[in-house]
Amino acid sequence: MSETIIVGVDGSETAQRAARRAASLAVKLDAELVVVTAHASDNTEVVSIGSDTWILDDAEQARKLAQRVANDVKSAVPGVNITAAAGHGKPGDVLISEAEGRNASLIVVGNVGMKGLGRVLGSVASSVAHSAPCDVLVVKTDK
Repeated sequence: MSETIIVGVDGSETAQRAARRAASLAVKLDAELVVVTAHASDNTEVVSIGSDTWILDDAEQARKLAQRVANDVKSAVPGVNITAAAGHGKPGDVLISEAEGRNASLIVVGNVGMKGLGRVLGSVASSVAHSAPCDVLVVKTDK
């Protein structure tokens, strides 16, 4: 296994579709799939109610989201070698950074935001396609 594929997720159904497509490609290419999500802040809050205490950490929540998607995809696509990761920053920047750090050969993103107002304001797919250090696959996920 020498290839690495990065897929960006945000917990949406459309991102889940992109992740399943990326997993299918990873199996065919005998590549590692890295499911990546971004978090915009590094906030950590401690919430206490009575004798119960919860620690709410943005980074940890992002990691849990990526892991949950990775687990779902692994169930749907047998044989995929998959890991989860999270990074701080804008989603496009995090995907590019992960791709650079892992010497990825492909980034997979969904096409949400590439039409209408999103196209004018920019989208994750568009920013990644313009700045990626590797190939980018934009999956049609807005069915």
